[in-house]
Amino acid sequence: MKLIVVTLAIVSSVACGTIGSPIPPEDVGITPTIERQKRIDAMEAEKREAAESEIVVEPQGQDVNLPDLRPVGTR
Repeated sequence: MKLIVVTLAIVSSVACGTIGSPIPPEDVGITPTIERQKRIDAMEAEKREAAESEIVVEPQGQDVNLPDLRPVGTR
């Protein structure tokens, strides 16, 4: 029983101390996040301007001429 407890203690202490891959400092912090958001906003603005500049063709009326509307329930 002591062997299992000692083994689990060693494994958990080693596992908690493992270090992952290093993160470059230019990818950490507020400045890179703000720059990334500005680039995304600029791309979205360009897409909106392109969508607004497209030519919109208005429909040319109805296919069938309907009768004038009349109030219901009157003579």
